[in-house]
Amino acid sequence: MVAKIISGKSLIGALNYNENKVHQGKAELIFQSGYAKDLIQLNFNDKLLRLKDLTLRNKRVKTNTVHISLNFSTNERLPPDLLGEIANEYMERIGFGNQPYLVYKHNDAAHPHVHIVSTNIKSSGERISLHNLGSTKSEEARQLLEEKFGLVQAGKNTKSQALDSSALNKVEYGKVDTKRALTNTINAVIKTYRFTSLPELNAVLQSYNVLADRGAKDSRMFASKGLLYWVVDNKGNKIGVPIKASSIYGRPTLKNLEERFKQNEELRKPLVEKLKPIIDGVLMTKASPRGFSQALINKGIQVVFRCNENNYLYGVTYVDHTNKVVCNGSDLGKKYTAAALNKYFQETPNTLPPREGLHSRSTSTGYISGSNTLSPQAPINQNSNKSLIEGLLQPDYSEVSTMRSVLQNRRKKKRKRLSK
Repeated sequence: MVAKIISGKSLIGALNYNENKVHQGKAELIFQSGYAKDLIQLNFNDKLLRLKDLTLRNKRVKTNTVHISLNFSTNERLPPDLLGEIANEYMERIGFGNQPYLVYKHNDAAHPHVHIVSTNIKSSGERISLHNLGSTKSEEARQLLEEKFGLVQAGKNTKSQALDSSALNKVEYGKVDTKRALTNTINAVIKTYRFTSLPELNAVLQSYNVLADRGAKDSRMFASKGLLYWVVDNKGNKIGVPIKASSIYGRPTLKNLEERFKQNEELRKPLVEKLKPIIDGVLMTKASPRGFSQALINKGIQVVFRCNENNYLYGVTYVDHTNKVVCNGSDLGKKYTAAALNKYFQETPNTLPPREGLHSRSTSTGYISGSNTLSPQAPINQNSNKSLIEGLLQPDYSEVSTMRSVLQNRRKKKRKRLSK
């Protein structure tokens, strides 16, 4: 079980979030404590006013809302009455047993989870301290409840138990609820991959048909550091309606992501060192952009080329799907940068092949990625020397086209000479 405690200043906001889920058929109210009426008799005003009455007893406290989620493994099938019992005992153990609270079971994710809405203001007006609540009483309660109810433990080997085990499948628009699919995929990527910028995050997300979009640089959204998440097709075209970052569970907003960028700076260092020798092995043999990309795909590494309007390579990003790390060529060293690769490709045409190859495209984030990307679910044959050689020796379509044009010009000149 994984417990997450969010404190805030808006009771009505926390309540509305869960009630809207109920109206959409994505959640149900399964338990209440501290209310005079039964569940079925409670209307919205009953739910809100009971909590608001307590907050008015201490108007000096601004942070008076507690919104807790209890998340369980995808392998656990827990009926509503058991979830209510677990939530009730959890609240007792963290010091909220005498507080009124509402427990909602959500059905918009593959893993079972409940949301609990309460307030930290007692009937006496005294405030319940939330300082370090998550790392002290909540952590102790989690461990005791896991043992008592036989729940999957959220230990060091099960940090992502609450996530859908299939969350890192490509998002296919229309197959499942868009917000649910985006939430599962985005949160899984953020938890498992090490990236230090939004373009690096997008290099991973686009492997799963997702795009984080800041909007145009002259837009209000960009200026206010807003962020939208889109589902995209295999060519990078946006589909459907975007979802605001602030409305996604876990709040993967730009502000929160920037904190993650800082953390990942150190966390990815040992993983980056594992990446270099793999790329070095490919650089030992000359290859076209297509061959270079395919050779690394065979080793579990996706290469994302960034090109200008003239199809000139000016940036490169490496996504290691095995070690879950993302970095730009400049982060690895000079020999891995776009400038170095341009020289490396000089014996073959320096343009990226069209259509099936690494066709470039622009996005509103200013990020350009290749369409010949690695499917994260595809099995990778690490010892496929045949595939590696074929990839390295594969001709560039633009090279074939150039040779064809040369031969045609020669034939025309020969005809002119013979006609004379």
